[in-house]
Amino acid sequence: MIDLAQDTPSNPLLRLGAQPIALTAAALLLLIAGVTSIAIWRAYTGATPEADRVVASRQLQARAAQASEQLVEKTKGLEATQQESIDQLQVVQDQLLTMKRLMAAQQADTKRLSEQVAALNESIDGLRQSFASARPTEVETPSVTRRKPARHRVHASARKRSRG
Repeated sequence: MIDLAQDTPSNPLLRLGAQPIALTAAALLLLIAGVTSIAIWRAYTGATPEADRVVASRQLQARAAQASEQLVEKTKGLEATQQESIDQLQVVQDQLLTMKRLMAAQQADTKRLSEQVAALNESIDGLRQSFASARPTEVETPSVTRRKPARHRVHASARKRSRG
């Protein structure tokens, strides 16, 4: 007896392999349908991704160039500002040196003047001491010179005027 169950293959892939032309035709139809639907969609929307990508890349390049130019301008502005700050700092340093020199000159003048004042004070003290020691001797000897009365002085000056 012959078993019929063994004649039919149990694997479904083997059954499809028996009709390769039909399988290839179905795959080709699906591929053509997909490409056609994409083409219709692009034509209907009017947008092609390649053109959009080119436009987007050009816009990005333009933005990058513009940003680069702005960075260059800002850098130049910062350099100018930095140079101005350096110049101002140098002016301030020069002024500081001048002020230090003037202050040193003033301190030297002040020191010289204070020494002169100290010397004058010593001289004044010496004069006071000598005057104080000379006074008691003058008090002991009264003055001998007498003055003329005021009446005689007035008449004498009137006579000199009338003669002249």
